[in-house]
Parts: sequence; C-alpha cells; structure tokens
Amino acid sequence: MGTHAREILGMDPTRLIEELNKAFADEWLAYYQYWLGARVVTGPMRGAVEAELNEHAADELRHAEMVAQRILQLGGEPLLSPDQWHSATNCGYDAPSDPEVSVILEQNVKGERCAIDTYLRMLKLVEGKDPVTYNMVLSILQDEIEHEDDLESLLRDLEQRREE
Repeated sequence: MGTHAREILGMDPTRLIEELNKAFADEWLAYYQYWLGARVVTGPMRGAVEAELNEHAADELRHAEMVAQRILQLGGEPLLSPDQWHSATNCGYDAPSDPEVSVILEQNVKGERCAIDTYLRMLKLVEGKDPVTYNMVLSILQDEIEHEDDLESLLRDLEQRREE
C-alpha cells in the first residue's frame, strides 16, 4: 500500500483485511454455488434459471477479484485455499443436493440476503474511514440487491406458472 494511501486510511488495516477475506470467501463459495446450480438445475423454467445463475456466477467471480485486489492493496493476502474459505465465510455454502428449480432459487435467495447483510455491515465499518473500500463495497452491494430481486422474480414467475 502506498505511503499516502496508508496515511488516509482511517482504520486498522488488519481488521479490514480480515473482514475483506471473509467477503472473499463468501464470493468464491457463492460463485461455485451458482456455477454448480446452473449445471444441475431441473424443472420448469430451467433454461431461464440456468441463464440467470450463470450470470450471477460471473458477477460473484468479478466480486472475488475486486475484493482480492483490495486486500492486496492494503498489504494483505487473500485466503489461499478452499479450506480457508469454509472456515472464514459469513454466508456458508448450500450444496445443490436437491436440483429442483425452486430449491436452487431459494438457496441462492438465502445467500444473497446474507451477502446484503454482510456488505451493509462492511459499509458501516469503512464509512468515513476508507473511501476506496467503501465505493467497492457499495458497488458489490448494488449487485447483490439486484441478484436477490432477480431470483425472487424467477420464484414468482415459477409460482404463477404452477398455478396456471
């Protein structure tokens, strides 16, 4: 981290790196959950759900890249192994053991809600202390809110289809 960048950071970088690594773990696990879910999902609207899950997987991977880059800028090291992700995660991982479309969608809605809560907490942590992390977290939070809305819309469409 550059000298002036360290000077303007209004908090302990160690604590921030720890929180960012938890988010990094969440993003990798979310990526995998979406990616695998898109491959195994079955049932009505499978094509639309698969496309949405693939899009979200790409976003989660992009988020992991953003968070890793910020960890490195702060002088930290991103978690290096999936074992570390499982022990550090805020949101966990729900294996798509039941590939039915509504189950997959509900699992991912749950994950998005946790991500929203995680990034809201992180916004409060860095607000007024680290504008670079704040802007990154705000951008990711906007994506997570959009993901929740996308998934809930698919669930509503699925329910309407079943009622017809």
